[in-house]
Amino acid sequence: MSATMMALVRQGNQARLEERPVPALLDGRDALVRVTLSTICTSDLHILHGAVPRARDGVVLGHEFVGEVVAVGERVNGLRPGQRVAANCITFCGDCWFCRQGYINNCERGGWELGCRIDGCQAEYVRVPFADSGLTPIPDGVSDEKALLLGDILASGYFGAELCAIRPGDTVAVIGAGPVGLCAMLCARLFGAAEVIALDTDETRLRVARERGLCRLALNPRHLGETEALVRGQTAGRGADAVIEAAGGETSFELAWRLARPNAVVALVAMYEREQVLPLPAMYGKNLIFKTGGVDAVHGERLMKLIEAGALDTSFLLTHRAPLNDILEGYRVFGQKADGCLKWAVTPYER
Repeated sequence: MSATMMALVRQGNQARLEERPVPALLDGRDALVRVTLSTICTSDLHILHGAVPRARDGVVLGHEFVGEVVAVGERVNGLRPGQRVAANCITFCGDCWFCRQGYINNCERGGWELGCRIDGCQAEYVRVPFADSGLTPIPDGVSDEKALLLGDILASGYFGAELCAIRPGDTVAVIGAGPVGLCAMLCARLFGAAEVIALDTDETRLRVARERGLCRLALNPRHLGETEALVRGQTAGRGADAVIEAAGGETSFELAWRLARPNAVVALVAMYEREQVLPLPAMYGKNLIFKTGGVDAVHGERLMKLIEAGALDTSFLLTHRAPLNDILEGYRVFGQKADGCLKWAVTPYER
């Protein structure tokens, strides 16, 4: 193994592909992983846009990947070199009070670290702290492509559906038919939703939701009042039983609470780049429950079993694929949603 590697490094609001040392193990609970497939996430764009204040300049970007374990620290118990693994986007110790409650996003020694505070996966190798918690073994029958999105956008979609406390027969509105929103639609069905309504201003993404059978009704919410009336018309005048907000747009938060019926749950799994207004007088009497926050991606093993059983398949989201050499072009295409791009898969660097 070479002593150096290629990696995408944040420099302010730009990123640059450069040579870096291969990471070393720094703690007995670390693992070193050779990245076999990674991807670009909207939260990577948020970092470059300056919307993540805790993100460190000079960090190697990326947090969504699968790979092969190269080395493990002496305190790693469940992993071995040569094993294929999928990463959790959240670093968590598993021992602190928050971790014991399942609130891993608030881990006292972790949180969103990879590609934000510590070097991430848009590189040839990555060091993963608390590897027993942060890496999920991939069964032999599951491809890298099917496992790739497990630890971030699939976990986020599952988190959103879980927050909504969906009951069999519910109608769930999902705002945003991007990767997280499409995963939320998949997971809403798992939780028993009878109807899923997809909403997005991108007709191409709405078409994906329809063609994949993820929704019965797909709406472009250009006019808020008209959209609200259409949703009420599909729900006997009540509104959606649950709303998952996965868009993070300028008007999507208002759309979310307006579409919800009284006493519904509104789950906010999007990242916002601007402050949002909570107009309490306008929503008085709706008795809504808002649930928000970073994904508590604690269900890696459960989701992997669902993938292995064929109950969840997110590989259709990988619309584009190129080696690490071309990752800056990937950022351009993904960031502009060009050429129907949903997710840009990054294969290893080619010499």
